[in-house]
Amino acid sequence: MKTIETTTPKETFNLGQSIAQKATPGQIYTLNGDLGTGKTVFTQGVAKGLGIEEPVNSPTFTIVQIYESGRLPFYHFDVYRIGDIEEMEEIGYDDYFFGEGICLIEWAELIEELLPPDVIKITIEKDPSKGFDYRKITIEGLNE
Repeated sequence: MKTIETTTPKETFNLGQSIAQKATPGQIYTLNGDLGTGKTVFTQGVAKGLGIEEPVNSPTFTIVQIYESGRLPFYHFDVYRIGDIEEMEEIGYDDYFFGEGICLIEWAELIEELLPPDVIKITIEKDPSKGFDYRKITIEGLNE
């Protein structure tokens, strides 16, 4: 487990970018954190690290957003609005989870039973006592 502290959105973005530059096909990242902790900024950094230039936003109403213009396909999931696990079956989640790209899943705890055991867990937390833009980012399962 590794913990990184960032104090600006740019540092959070850069961390995502750095992780993506080392990403390999088939990796699944879970991204947990309350609303407003910087999950989208981190995800935009991941996209940049994969060489994706198009705008990246949270796929809140589509469940998965697919980006194929980078060095690896990038599958960005937001499962916050999943009402039933069968919705994941309907979109063919396993084609993404076990495909040639990388997956980043926001609110992954809602579909935990579908996740393989070797996911990389990323948690972003705020601590207002350390500043408005302070973030504590914990990464589990990523071999350096």
